[in-house]
Amino acid sequence: MAQSLEARLNSNLPIALSVFRVIFGLLFLSHGLSSVIGWPAASHVAPVGQWPDFYAGWIELITGALITAGLFTRPAAFLASGEMAFAYFTVHFPHGFWPINNHGEDSVMFCFAFLLLVFAGGGAYALDDHRGRWPKRRSRLRR
Repeated sequence: MAQSLEARLNSNLPIALSVFRVIFGLLFLSHGLSSVIGWPAASHVAPVGQWPDFYAGWIELITGALITAGLFTRPAAFLASGEMAFAYFTVHFPHGFWPINNHGEDSVMFCFAFLLLVFAGGGAYALDDHRGRWPKRRSRLRR
């Protein structure tokens, strides 16, 4: 019997969620790397201690790496989502309500993408799924 399109798509949801997490994690990581070390784009390297750019860069670098790896995905995504909400309301919103007019589209997309990961988790290929099992594996090896 042929599966319905919806059933086939639903069966691949954990994999699609992992791909979504990795892509958004890498994009966020690249923002952090650009702010902290000027790579891959040296458009804006934040001076040490400059509020909030320097700290935002480190938050983006660390949470981007964690989200990409799927390690502590939910707390990292929560922090990243909050940072993007803060960025939108402090940097973009004063220039108008609509993201298309105030150039806040990236902040809004990152905020809601990471908010999705807070509730959905990291997907099938996240290290979070293995984190809880590692102590059990070690204890079996000791026997």
